[in-house]
Amino acid sequence: MIHRLIDKIRQTQAPIVVGLDPMLKFIPSHLQKIAFERCGRNLEGAAEAVWLYNKGIIDAVYDLIPAVKPQIAMYEQFGIPGLTVFHKTVEYCKQKGLVVIGDIKRGDIGSTSEAYSVGHLGKVRIGDQDFYGFDEDFVTVNPYLGSDGVKPFLKVCQEEKKGIFVLVKTSNPSSGEFQDRLVDGRPLYEIVGEKVAQWGEECMEESYSYVGAVVGATYPEQGKILRKIMPKSFILVPGYGAQGGKGSDLVHFFNEDGLGAIVNSSRGIIAAYQQEKYARFGEEGYAEASRAAVLDMKEDIAQALSARLG
Repeated sequence: MIHRLIDKIRQTQAPIVVGLDPMLKFIPSHLQKIAFERCGRNLEGAAEAVWLYNKGIIDAVYDLIPAVKPQIAMYEQFGIPGLTVFHKTVEYCKQKGLVVIGDIKRGDIGSTSEAYSVGHLGKVRIGDQDFYGFDEDFVTVNPYLGSDGVKPFLKVCQEEKKGIFVLVKTSNPSSGEFQDRLVDGRPLYEIVGEKVAQWGEECMEESYSYVGAVVGATYPEQGKILRKIMPKSFILVPGYGAQGGKGSDLVHFFNEDGLGAIVNSSRGIIAAYQQEKYARFGEEGYAEASRAAVLDMKEDIAQALSARLG
């Protein structure tokens, strides 16, 4: 699957992933009205509003980007109807030719981790048949429980030719409370990065591994260090846009081949119409505003990479 992601990045010339992280406050009133009239002002109605919103954005940007990243918590808040829409969104994005990164941040031990990996990346056996659950192409994984929590995902990645992104240095302000703590004189995130590189050696495909890392755009200096520690791992970079990251912060997340990283923007794209810069589109044009935001992000990153790579 990593080769497909690389092919899509080359095809679109956009190392961008759109985070499909819907919240009701982002969803235009006309879509909420349609959904609530159709399903009621309840969990089902909220989930329907999310679906209508997602579909509009996907239809507007799918030809510009290689991948999307739905954050499962934004769907779980609406219970079973929300999870149904999560699955429906994954299926629709794949129909549009997009690579899907399930932002699930799971990590446990033994059979529990195995169940997570099977449910999101692999197949579950029922009787004499195998069935896919959510069937994303990649998922995010929390490594805090150690190798016990990651190896079941590695096994499924090898079987299904899919991938994971391991949390290494996250974009949130308090990430340093644990991730920057010194262990034998070194920040913990460097040690986790070395482990990612080691796990990646077990799941190689040509130049890059199925095992990637999450490193926030808000920590560019740490990103520079981790790029060297994990030369064969793709880096998923959150924190662009709404969290303050910009193109010039990202150049060292990429390798000299111009690959090696994919940059996420969530509300900066899906709620672009709420920004002053894109207010001209209005609520009715929320999807067109998202498309404009993707094009601006693409240009910002391209200029930064061009200045670095020449």
